[in-house]
Amino acid sequence: MMKNNPVVWFEIYVQDMARAKAFYESVFQTKLEMMSEGEMEMWGFPRGENSEFGITGSLVKMQGVPSGGNSTIVYFSCEDCAVEGKRVIAAGGSVCQEKMSIGQYGFFVLAVDTEGNTIGLHSMK
Repeated sequence: MMKNNPVVWFEIYVQDMARAKAFYESVFQTKLEMMSEGEMEMWGFPRGENSEFGITGSLVKMQGVPSGGNSTIVYFSCEDCAVEGKRVIAAGGSVCQEKMSIGQYGFFVLAVDTEGNTIGLHSMK
């Protein structure tokens, strides 16, 4: 039996960093932090010292690495995923699955960001 969350990092590959950064900052009402310089551009999601979340990650723009159309879905924790779902549309993305119950496990929304990546939004209410 695993004692800790085995997920330690995620990367969402993008083609237009300014557009992607604006999308995620708008949907999650947060500021991403610059993590690199040079050929690979990375903007990290914030992680507080006493964060309740187990992992963090970044948006990545790297020459020759495509974005969108992948089969990996990163789920973001939300207070009420319907709220962030509405922000997705306002930020230029789309919702492919409106808020849906998954019983005792809460609710989820599936959305597509401005770069063609599918993301999940999860909440318990």
